[in-house]
Amino acid sequence: MNIHGLSPAGLPPAFREQMQAQLGADFTAFESALTQETPVSIRINPRKPQYNTADLERVPWCSEGFYLPERPSFTLDPLFQAGAYYVQEASSMLLKEALTQTTNLNRPLRVLDLCAAPGGKSTLLASSLHPDSLLMCNEVIRSRVSVLRENMDKWGYPNVVISHHDPEDMGNLAGFFDVVVVDAPCSGEGLFRKDPDAMQEWSEANVQLCSARQKRILSAAAPLLDEGGVLIYSTCTYNDDENTANVRYLTEHGFRNRLLILPSEWNVVEKEVDGAVGYQCFPHRVRGEGFFISVFKKTAFTATVKLDARTFRSIRALRPRETTSALKWLQNPADFSLWEKPNGDVMALPKALEKQFLLLDSAIHNKGFGLEMGQFKGTDFIPSHALALSAAINQSLPTKPLSKEEALRYFKKENLVFDEPIKGWQLAQYEGANLGWVKGVGNRVNNYLPKDWRIRMDIKEYI
Repeated sequence: MNIHGLSPAGLPPAFREQMQAQLGADFTAFESALTQETPVSIRINPRKPQYNTADLERVPWCSEGFYLPERPSFTLDPLFQAGAYYVQEASSMLLKEALTQTTNLNRPLRVLDLCAAPGGKSTLLASSLHPDSLLMCNEVIRSRVSVLRENMDKWGYPNVVISHHDPEDMGNLAGFFDVVVVDAPCSGEGLFRKDPDAMQEWSEANVQLCSARQKRILSAAAPLLDEGGVLIYSTCTYNDDENTANVRYLTEHGFRNRLLILPSEWNVVEKEVDGAVGYQCFPHRVRGEGFFISVFKKTAFTATVKLDARTFRSIRALRPRETTSALKWLQNPADFSLWEKPNGDVMALPKALEKQFLLLDSAIHNKGFGLEMGQFKGTDFIPSHALALSAAINQSLPTKPLSKEEALRYFKKENLVFDEPIKGWQLAQYEGANLGWVKGVGNRVNNYLPKDWRIRMDIKEYI
């Protein structure tokens, strides 16, 4: 089997029959596409513009998306570790166009990414929204929350909430959101070429299980939207039980389908059901994998839950002297208020969102929000790794430029040796992108990369 594509003989017979019925004469081209090398695409972080895209082909439906000529070792690229870009399948970037056509991105919005891990669509949302928007990134599966948090820390936006709740446990947030994105767990048919394990796990029974799970998620998501709000539903699959059946379900339960105008040269297929439309990417028509998306406006009224929140549950305002000291680490200190957790962690909250964070704090339990700044040890401030990667960090802090070899050794968590000593806290940088903290102590340079972020790959051939 080609590691970049599937053997057509490996397709499950029932899936083959399904796609033959759906595609007709196009099935041969579809089947052939699954044997081809998987396209590689990335999406640039607009607040960290260090990655050189000059010679790259742009993804047609996403201005920050680009195709790479081949797949590099992303783990060993310091710019990837710095959050300068996210590796994302091109078809799923169609979310950017759906947002642009159906929402007003020039005003602050309350947005929920309901099934967020590992963070591809959450980072896209963060880049697309007005900076005073609230973005809540929720993941149901506990083991996936850490990778979501890591990717959002890399992206570096301070207006983010990370939560861990089943959608049915969010009743206190009825009517709270302007936009809800449901990138639903699915049978993964659209990833067969990219992820052969998805093919091995496929069955007709699993398709039905996924369809039922998706309806449960959508029924829980619907009340979370304010009247007139936008719901964006997507999957990485082809079958109608998971796609058009759920389009029908939403139109029967208080939602009106919103049409998108997509250029014909994009080769995205419109799939209509009872007058409503979803949009399907096929790998033989677009340079990407299988992806389905449909957009809806909520027409039904939902009574908004009135939350009476005057104080945060477990954080308190930071003491004035420490506040003055910590604010110096931020580029625009007047935009933030500082708070302290019981464990001593200092958090920076955007003042424009403070009231909304307060409401969320009273409505849900398993969440984290704002920018983790660091901790005070006596009068000394110990900055966090999240602060180093944040777009809100003070741009005039001392920096230590690293070569690629030094940057890779940094991510191996080796202590670095420089020709000239450095003093105090400095931002390790690679090509202008912040990687994390180093600190000069006497003749030593301490590496403050968190242990969990250390790369374990052999770097010898890359230095």
